[in-house]
Amino acid sequence: MKTARLLSLIGVTITALVVLAVSVADAQEGSISGAANLALVAEPSASYTSGDTKVSALNDGIRPRRSADRRRGSYGNWNRTGTQWVQYEWPKAISTDKMEVYWWADGQGVHPPKASRLLYWDGDKFAPVPGAERVGVERDRFNMVGFDPIETTKLRLEIDSDDAGNSTGILEWRVLDSGSSPKFPPMVEGDIDRIVMLGGKTYLNAKVKTLAQGDSPQVAWSKVSGPGEVEFADANASETTATFSEVGDYVLRMTAGKGDLTDSADVNVTVESLPPTDPLGVVYTKRYKIDSPLWNHRAKAIICDWIPHCVERIDRDDLPEGGINNFDEAAKKLAGLPAERHRGYVFANAWVHQTIESICIALMVDPQGDAEIAATQADLKETLEDWIPRILAAQEPDGYLQTAFTLNDRMNRWTPQNRTGHEGYTAGYFLESAINHYTLTNGADRRLYDAAKKLADCWVANIGPEEGKQPWYDEHQQMEQGLVRFGRFVNDMEGNGAGDDYITLAKFLLDCRGGGAEYDQSHVPVQQQYEAVGHAVRAVYSYSGMADVATETGDLDYRSAVMSLWDNIVNKKYYVTGGIGSGETSEGFGPNYSLRNNSYCESCSSCGQIFFQYKMNLSYHDAKYVDLYEETFYNALLGSLDLPGENFYYQNPLASGAPRYPWHGCPCCVGNIPRTLLMLPTWTYVKDDNGIYVNFFIGSTIQVEDVDGTDVEMVQETDYPWSGGVKITVNPEQEKSFAVRIRSPQRSVSTLYTSAPEADGIESVSVNGTPVETKIENGYLVMDRAWKRGDTIEFALPMTPQRVKCVDLVEANRGRVALRYGPLVYNIEAVDGNNLNGVLPPDAELTTEWRPDLLDGVVVIKGEFADGSPLLAIPNYARNNRIPEPEDGERRRRRRGGGGGSIVWIRDR
Repeated sequence: MKTARLLSLIGVTITALVVLAVSVADAQEGSISGAANLALVAEPSASYTSGDTKVSALNDGIRPRRSADRRRGSYGNWNRTGTQWVQYEWPKAISTDKMEVYWWADGQGVHPPKASRLLYWDGDKFAPVPGAERVGVERDRFNMVGFDPIETTKLRLEIDSDDAGNSTGILEWRVLDSGSSPKFPPMVEGDIDRIVMLGGKTYLNAKVKTLAQGDSPQVAWSKVSGPGEVEFADANASETTATFSEVGDYVLRMTAGKGDLTDSADVNVTVESLPPTDPLGVVYTKRYKIDSPLWNHRAKAIICDWIPHCVERIDRDDLPEGGINNFDEAAKKLAGLPAERHRGYVFANAWVHQTIESICIALMVDPQGDAEIAATQADLKETLEDWIPRILAAQEPDGYLQTAFTLNDRMNRWTPQNRTGHEGYTAGYFLESAINHYTLTNGADRRLYDAAKKLADCWVANIGPEEGKQPWYDEHQQMEQGLVRFGRFVNDMEGNGAGDDYITLAKFLLDCRGGGAEYDQSHVPVQQQYEAVGHAVRAVYSYSGMADVATETGDLDYRSAVMSLWDNIVNKKYYVTGGIGSGETSEGFGPNYSLRNNSYCESCSSCGQIFFQYKMNLSYHDAKYVDLYEETFYNALLGSLDLPGENFYYQNPLASGAPRYPWHGCPCCVGNIPRTLLMLPTWTYVKDDNGIYVNFFIGSTIQVEDVDGTDVEMVQETDYPWSGGVKITVNPEQEKSFAVRIRSPQRSVSTLYTSAPEADGIESVSVNGTPVETKIENGYLVMDRAWKRGDTIEFALPMTPQRVKCVDLVEANRGRVALRYGPLVYNIEAVDGNNLNGVLPPDAELTTEWRPDLLDGVVVIKGEFADGSPLLAIPNYARNNRIPEPEDGERRRRRRGGGGGSIVWIRDR
């Protein structure tokens, strides 16, 4: 948070440049005249800045290596064309006679401009700088232009894009002192707001840019406010750590400079108490029954249509994206036979492993007499028996498994050059598939389990801090969460710490990150990451793995980083649907509060978000994390598949009309979606030594094993989310005293959103028909008593249509409202006659109606636009599903989407 600048300025010639937290050599190298770079103390701005770039990159003092080098950031205006501008402003007039600009060109949509020119503020308007009407546009160098000295408070660089329709960008823009400029105070760039666990430390890294005579400016950290004491490891260093004596909100300040020439910036730090020592226990997905108006349809479509479709694709010998054929070819090579090259991306094994896991989970769903489900399950079981030996034949003798590496002799394992080889990404999915294959067979078939242990042991034998091993990390972080999930499972199955080495390796892989790029979250050590950046799937996989490591090891730096990242996502970068990833960076996060409705929200990022929130629930025993993953589950992920289970979305924007499609050039989501959606027992219940936590409300019969020494069958009867009545029958094998904790839903956990009228909590509770008094702990309604078979709990959740408003910091949602009913966010579609630009007045009455004839049965929200026309809103998951049937009546894969578009955020003024 920027403080007011202290701008007591005197006229002194600038003679030297110092940049703290930026290499002085990098900052000065390449300056043609050696003069000071006045840009360092200017405020940059631009006519437009694309979300994956920062205007602050214009004057960060970095010397690029080449025009494609954006390792330290860039400014760009993609996908704008024509004339754009960037601008510097100073608090007092500077004197300059030279400038240098280094153009960014990524070889894709950003190219050097056709022309560029410099203008200065003459007191009334921007006027051309004589001699700088044409600025060079060459790549891979600073383009310098000299001119007669001018005095001004503002400089503007106008940029004309080329005739090919490319956008423009800049890596660095320097403005050089003529020798007559005043002295300026330093510029302090504050650090990221964050959370730290009590007893832990937070890593502070403020940046100071200054023009000074000689020595570096003095810097000092201080406490501005907060309930306790703050101790800095070195209060006079820009990079240091701080510890705190009490829980609460603190403001820390970094001040730099001398005398009147000082500047400062603040950092907000929240200190929180540690979570419980012991995490909640996982309820592994095993055979279960579904009895739900919504989920009977969705599960059947996934089992009978989507997974077989994935199997059919992956089984194709000619699949260009690569499928089971890659394992066949790798097996041939390992057997000494001629083999074809690897097909598709290096990570093509991933959707095979995901689909195997999806098949295993699909086989755990009780068909309950449904002949189509039973027949499909029989076919899927045959697929397992066909695929498993083929995959295991591709495993190398020491346990290594990655067909792209086996089939390419030029690809060596675990080398820095091959961080993009996705060795860990594919291996992590294999480990996870082994878990659900083991639970499917109750451990009777250990083929995948033993092979997964062999693979994990191979990694443990080669990667680590010990002598003879090596440091390494994968650019895509699936192995980290896969190792902890598998290690925890091995410990639960075998005991005696049998899986501890896998958890230790997961932490080591995470600890190796640093010195890389934001794109793959390797820019700084993970313990010092406080803002969600980069590729959204890689990010939440990384944060999920970090949450696991924090839970398993109790590492305070990990806990602080994880909670800071959680807070940044949920309260600054989180869509109302529970989706993440605005797409302003490559498939990733944009700046705080930048939540455009033409969002990316990749389906895989929703899967990762669910895993991340679930693991926070395990660690903190708090229901708010379940509120969040329920939101993602029902709104961002469930609708990634169409209702027939024939097509899917890779991206899930909140304003769209595009159709779903049967496949994708990068089909990384095709198996991830069903494996996540069908793992209902794991999402529905967690447990501890003395009780069961009810997280989801889904009509079902699920066995929760080993609750205070007995297994408990939990039977839910409900048509939630269509209404709020829930009945749970608790069937312990023997009468036992334990707690049943039922989530008391909160509909607006994120501070980005508020909902009205209120519809939180639980309205009434009875046990065996008798109302009972209850207490709420960490968002759970607690009932601790002796339970016997047949005991029933009945309760009601408030269900009413709600208006959701977003904070004004999110520009895209100003003057708009979203609709919610229970956990479901709603959407209006043009196919229903809605005017997508219509205004829904804040006082318009909203009602609900059950429509069994619509979209497999949904509750709709009805209202009236300001012009008197009717509004009909449907659940967001059901959007873009109404497509005309083929004239010949034959079932086919549907490619066209739903009739004119749909939006979540409706104008309300």
